[in-house]
This record gives sequence, structure tokens and C-alpha cells, in this order.
Amino acid sequence: MTAAVSAFDELPKMSAELERLALRAVRDAWEDANATFFRRRLRRPVLAFLDGMGQLGRWSSAERTLWLSRELMVRHGWGVVVEVLKHEMAHQWVDEVLGLSSEPAHGPAFREVCRERGIDDRASGVPRASAPGTGDSRLLERVAKLLALAESPNQHEAQAAMAAAQRLMLKHNLDSVTRRAGVVYSHRHLGKPSGRVGEHERILAAIIGDHFFVEVIWVPVWRPLEGKRGSVLEISGTLENLELAEYVHAFLLETAERVWRDYRRQHRLSANAERRTFITGVMAGFRDKLAREAQKHRQEGLVWVGDGDLETFFRQRHPRVRWTRYSCGQRSDAYSHGREAGGRIVLHRGVRGGPGNDLKLLPAGRR
Repeated sequence: MTAAVSAFDELPKMSAELERLALRAVRDAWEDANATFFRRRLRRPVLAFLDGMGQLGRWSSAERTLWLSRELMVRHGWGVVVEVLKHEMAHQWVDEVLGLSSEPAHGPAFREVCRERGIDDRASGVPRASAPGTGDSRLLERVAKLLALAESPNQHEAQAAMAAAQRLMLKHNLDSVTRRAGVVYSHRHLGKPSGRVGEHERILAAIIGDHFFVEVIWVPVWRPLEGKRGSVLEISGTLENLELAEYVHAFLLETAERVWRDYRRQHRLSANAERRTFITGVMAGFRDKLAREAQKHRQEGLVWVGDGDLETFFRQRHPRVRWTRYSCGQRSDAYSHGREAGGRIVLHRGVRGGPGNDLKLLPAGRR
């Protein structure tokens, strides 16, 4: 699998120890993918790193070696590493299990193996869930205009605009499920991988999954520059739903932090001891607000019962899903105040907040 090389800022390099740990993580990912997608029929190859980004990965039959670019995980993250790994494992399957080494590298058999397993079969380019700004841009533009109206200082007008945006997306998805033609599903990772998933992040994931027409799952990742495991939120859905869900995720995280800073200043708190508890309350309050709005839609006969094709796509990516329980933190005054604040949040069109805090909803040039 190849990639065009362009100019990048100099990236941090992994030490020998971090590289050793990363290679062990690649081995574990190979074992997991072999069990999940290839019925454990592949024999473990030699795993090694390539220099540079000219090739993202390569399967060598003669050497029984699967190569991955060492810069890939630093430049693009673990999710992309796993997608490239699965691509090269598909080559290994065609070569060693199907015995079709004479077929072109990206021939019919390879493409069928990838299609059956939801693997990116492109011969070049960094695997990507979807390009930024893809999807139904006209729909997203209409949603953005409604969210712009939601910036109104009049609380009732702002709430009405937000509700109209939600109703528009609900009707669009109900119509899409009915039509079924031309529906494209993809996936994205939201936020930065972390070692500990907080309660407020789990509630936010539930908000995204319950109200924004995507499937959500926490997936394990490797953090190569830290040499540690972690988790990141993955969402699956249509391109326009991914775009909106990504926006809402970033918006709520940024807004919750801003509301906490205001609360801390107003109550003259000198430390961040109650921060997580307060932000958890914010997320819970906003979730309650969306639930009330969903009840109104049901009373109007607009009932979302899910998307069977999306569930099939999700199960193709994640054939083995494990459900876990988690405990709730202590409920204090900070939680109650946060919940009240969350109930007052109105989802509106955000502004750029600097590096790492870029809230987007429409393609560049259409703001």
C-alpha cells in the first residue's frame, strides 16, 4: 500500500524502547484481526517497520514479512495503522490461504476479501473513513443556518432553532432509511485517545449514539509516543451524520469546559477538584434536554427505530462486541449545578477555538 509523500513538519521520533513496544502492539493487533476477520487461519508473519511514508505497508510473500511504516502511527494515529494492517493481512490471505499469488495484487479476489470484511481495498493513499466536509453539503448547510439562529440571545428563539435543526436531521434520516438508494456508510474516531475514559465522556458517547443517528463504540488503541494503551470513541454512520456528530462532540466538550470555568469563577473555587463531577452533570443535563425533545418528536409521529443497514456495517467492522458496566461517581452540589447548566445549553454553530479546538460543521469556504 503506497502513499504520496508531501512536506510535513518534523515529527517526534520513537525511541528504540517505544518502537519495541509499538511492534508488540502491532503483533497484538494482528492476532486480534486474525481472530476477528480471518478465523485464525493466517500464520503469524514477521512484523517489521518501514522507513518513510512512500509505502504505508507491504506484504512480502517470499520473506513472509508484513511491513508497516513506522511514521504512520505517529503521523496518522493508531486507527489508521490498524486499517493498513488489515489491508496487508488481506494480501496475506489471498496469497497464503487462497493460493492466488499469480493474481494482480489488487485484483478481484483481493477486492472481494476486503469487501466481505469491510477493509479499505485502495492500492494507495492513507485509509480514511471519509474526507472532511463530505456528505450531503446542502443538508449540512441548512443545519448550520439553523444553528446560527440558535445563537440568538432570546432563549426561546435559540431553543426553537436548535429543535428545528434536530427535527430536520430526524426527518432526513427517516427519509434516507426509506429510500435506501445511494447511502454510504463510514467511520471516524472522535477526540484524542486517553488511558482513562471519564463518566462525562461515556455520557457524551451515549448522547451521540442516542440522538445523532450513528453507532458508537469505544475501541482500544496504542499511544506510540507514550508507550501506553488507551481508548478512543469510534462512530459509524452516513457521511453527513458523521460530520454533525463530530461537530456536536467537539462543541459539547468545549462548552462544558467553558461552563465549568464560569462556575469556578463565580463560586471562587481555587482548584479543579470538582471539575469532572461538574462536567458529568453538564452532560447529564444536556442528555435530559435532548430526551425531552425526542419525546416531542415521538408525539408528532417521528419515531427513529434505527437503520438496519448501518447496523450491518457496524457489525462488519466489529463482529465481536463486548458490553461493560461502569460505576457512577458521587453526586454532589457540583453535579447538580452542572446538570442545571447542561439543561440550559443550546447547540449552536461554534467558532474556531484555536489549535486542537477546531469546531467545524461545513466545508471550508462555506462558513
